[in-house]
Amino acid sequence: MNAYSIEALRLAAKRRLPRAVFDFIDGGAEDELTLRENRAAFEKVRLLRKVLVDVSQISTETSILGKTAKLPIAIAPTGAIGFGWRGGDIAVARAAAAFGIPFSLSTTATASIETIAEAAPGRLWFQAYFLKDREFTFGLIERARRAGYDTLMVTADLPVGGKRERDFRNDFSIPFRFTPKNMLDFATRPAWALDMLLRGVPSLENLVGMAEGGADTRNLVSSVGRNQDAALDWEVIKRVRGAWPGKLLIKGVVLPEDAERAVSLGCDGVIVSNHGGRQLDSEVASFDALPGVARAIGGRSAVLMDGGIRRGSDVFKALARGAQAVMVGRATFYGVCAGGEAGATRALEILSDELTRTMQLCGARSIADIGPDLIFKE
Repeated sequence: MNAYSIEALRLAAKRRLPRAVFDFIDGGAEDELTLRENRAAFEKVRLLRKVLVDVSQISTETSILGKTAKLPIAIAPTGAIGFGWRGGDIAVARAAAAFGIPFSLSTTATASIETIAEAAPGRLWFQAYFLKDREFTFGLIERARRAGYDTLMVTADLPVGGKRERDFRNDFSIPFRFTPKNMLDFATRPAWALDMLLRGVPSLENLVGMAEGGADTRNLVSSVGRNQDAALDWEVIKRVRGAWPGKLLIKGVVLPEDAERAVSLGCDGVIVSNHGGRQLDSEVASFDALPGVARAIGGRSAVLMDGGIRRGSDVFKALARGAQAVMVGRATFYGVCAGGEAGATRALEILSDELTRTMQLCGARSIADIGPDLIFKE
């Protein structure tokens, strides 16, 4: 694809999708302070360079949770990709496999656990939302185990859904409420609208069998917050640890003490995350929360982070602040919505190229060379 930045892919996706669908992907909660702060936190950090270093050969290879990855990147779980590009989950998973990095499947994906395992063999992680029907979630976890997923992440930052006001302004909800405003919006993107009309709205395949019609994709936005288990606590995590034989991550950690508790319960790592600014507005930027968590548990277990990563230099900065790897969600979401698997691949090409270039310009020949000494401190 002829795109040279993640922002270019974002704009291509915006041109292709109805405003309401794009805003569902692009937007955040309430005033979107945290959404913006995730970017601002990276933008205000300056790098230092080491000169006269032979950087003719660069290696971006690293270890993520004990296994080799070609990049210090994993794909974050992103639900409802099928709204933006039919078959988008498979497309992103295949792109990740081609790049030798992990792909995380969301509970609310538009492809099933088994479909991804068959169609996109690679390193697969499963993200679990705990619903009010806990046994249903444990059933999904068992399905992921049987399908060969090697890592489970439990999202812990969503006891209730965030207030996403772009959706209100666009009359966007799922199930779709057809109003004059959103029908006009959908009509401005006839190719997208015709596909939905002729082939139907994609379904949330992992939620087949959930009570109250949960398998119907049209219930996603209106039900994901309502069906979350607001009583989820550390006792449930103990049970998860006992039921899951592979690697276990807790996603949504920003406090060092929560990270320490996760490690004490046998978790293999944490993901510093504020859910991309989509839940609690005014929450700290993930990048700013990262150093405290890394100091608390760094070396004893893995520390990953997501939120606001749009450049390879952002990946570099996160590693310099203590992350073993980062997770990208919107970057590949924009890519796949712009051009399917080719778009997702292009997003990863951009990040890989920019990371390599940043390493060369900073005099870091390997991921191990990226450290806090390359961050400018006033």
